[in-house]
Amino acid sequence: MMNNLLTVRIQEHMEHFSKGQRLIAKYIEEHYDKVAFMTASKLGATVGVSESTVVRFATEIGYAGYPELQKAVQEMIRNKLTSVQRMDVTAQRIGGNDILDSIFNQDIDIIRRTMEETSHENFYQAAEAIASAGKLFILGARSSSPLATFLSYYLKLLFENVILVQCTSEAEIFEQMIRVDEHDVVIGISFPRYSRKAVKAMDYAHKMGAKVVAITDSTVSPLAQPADYLLLARSDIASIVDSLCAPLSLINALIVTIAMKKKEEVAQVFDHLETIWDEYGVYEKVDGDRKNV
Repeated sequence: MMNNLLTVRIQEHMEHFSKGQRLIAKYIEEHYDKVAFMTASKLGATVGVSESTVVRFATEIGYAGYPELQKAVQEMIRNKLTSVQRMDVTAQRIGGNDILDSIFNQDIDIIRRTMEETSHENFYQAAEAIASAGKLFILGARSSSPLATFLSYYLKLLFENVILVQCTSEAEIFEQMIRVDEHDVVIGISFPRYSRKAVKAMDYAHKMGAKVVAITDSTVSPLAQPADYLLLARSDIASIVDSLCAPLSLINALIVTIAMKKKEEVAQVFDHLETIWDEYGVYEKVDGDRKNV
């Protein structure tokens, strides 16, 4: 059962609803996980009312239109869908369409929305804080762990004091962060369903005076509250697997921005690395004329 502002709005207007609007309200309360990804026409057809009735219902309870109501439902369930519910919703959304094309188009839309919603001011301020940090702590638990590993790999090429925090247990996290202070920056990465360990680590970093950068999906994310710099990247909250294309693009941009701030130093580092890689044969040399076997 829902328990948020949307529920309150529905209950406040219940006695004034028409028969059709009551059907919509009941369906939303009982099947909010499905409504989050239904069009207005689909919802109307499901409960047996017209699309215009659904739109009027949204405005009746205080939303600008159905898309705004739908967004409210999506925000509400962002951290509540079980894996089984995600699978059911994903199957409904794809329907009879080609799966490969559907996932590509979904990721394209996620990146587009991230571009529209990301604060450039927060982004560049976060990059500046990272570039001037004493020590850098990077933390990402569960499905966000690969993002943290990717970010730390490149930042370790640019900075000396980069710590990729291992998230096996809460005790281990705090042991690794025991020396964090006001000169440091802690980058926390988490997407629905949010990692409790990541949230606690971010709260701890904030209390210790460190600058906190949160890479997450929403202003209502639990990582947002302790963050000094909030970098938002959309993720698909109903997919069977977490779509992390937008967070990865954001991290790519962050790495490039920081590298450009330290361009001369970075050039020297990579020039030295290229010499080492060649000397020790780190990478396989590929002859352009060589045929694949």
